[in-house]
Amino acid sequence: MGSWSWTRQRAMIIKEVWALLRDRQGRIALFAPPLIQLLLFSFAATLEVKNVEVGLLDLSGGAASAELVQRVAGSPNISGIQPFHALPGLEQAIDRQQVLAAIIIPPGFDAARARGEAADIGLVLDGRRSNAAQITGSYISAIAGQLGAEAQPQIARAAGSSAVTHWFNPNLEFIWFNLPGLIAIIISVSAIAVTAQVVARERELGTFDQLLVSPLGVTEIMIGKMMPTFLVGMLNGLLFLVAAQLVFGVPFTGSLGPFLIAMACYNISLIGLGMVCSAASTTMQQAFLGSFLVSVPIILLSGFASPIDNMPGWLQTITLANPARWFMAISHGSFLKSMPGEVVFALTWPMLLIALVTLAASAWMFRARME
Repeated sequence: MGSWSWTRQRAMIIKEVWALLRDRQGRIALFAPPLIQLLLFSFAATLEVKNVEVGLLDLSGGAASAELVQRVAGSPNISGIQPFHALPGLEQAIDRQQVLAAIIIPPGFDAARARGEAADIGLVLDGRRSNAAQITGSYISAIAGQLGAEAQPQIARAAGSSAVTHWFNPNLEFIWFNLPGLIAIIISVSAIAVTAQVVARERELGTFDQLLVSPLGVTEIMIGKMMPTFLVGMLNGLLFLVAAQLVFGVPFTGSLGPFLIAMACYNISLIGLGMVCSAASTTMQQAFLGSFLVSVPIILLSGFASPIDNMPGWLQTITLANPARWFMAISHGSFLKSMPGEVVFALTWPMLLIALVTLAASAWMFRARME
């Protein structure tokens, strides 16, 4: 095999692009599913709690308790109030998951409010849905606290007040946080899945032997295999970037140039992981399972589902080898925080290092199979 040749390389790239786009179903599968996932997950993958059914056991029955119930029912996050006349019925509703939370108003609630004293309420939450229950509890507690402050303004004034300003996301729109992270996740899943199939497909179709006797070198073959996936990943990333602003109204406040460079490096690092899976597989089924084995840890250790700071120290160290961790920070920063270019580049070089290691490993495995 001779030295690298641009003529051979161009022919290899054209051949791989044509193999990827030759049938209509294949073209649809490359672009339609990622866009559908972006649309669906932007609304489905949310920590917001809405349409909650709340149980009520009102043992007071006065005007003050009625006002509290009206305010809770008027919350946009509460879909309805189910009244109960006894504690067993309330317990049964929680056991059957008919209500997520239950308010218990004690008998002396109205009397205490009439005397200007502090009046407490009971709140029962379904611990099986701990996250949603805690958020619902905070909704109800905030409503009850506001009602108490209005009833005892002298205490509220003595406690003072604070001005709260939400930086980067003034209205606390969850989709503003959710969508930049989804861009990183969806790109990673599609890039690894497509790349993992490229060499395995050649072996399964019987055309891998033709590559072995061709004048192409390992570098030319790898670049040819990588380039179609890289182009598809970049095109999908650009489509996501446009859809985030035009469809979902998420602002992009950073610099476009550094962000695109970081996205390119992210795609290359993902392609490196996919090439390792592909070079280690002999069938497309093995490649699919390998890509699944890689994609799940990438998602879980990216900081999308849970903050990396909440993970054990040894697991935080492992996340340093996850390219999605670095691009997740770049995506959030570029969309919401107007992240400077130098900070973007500081978060980009770890992805380049991951790409260098994985591509070197896949080249070694590929060369060993060719020999």
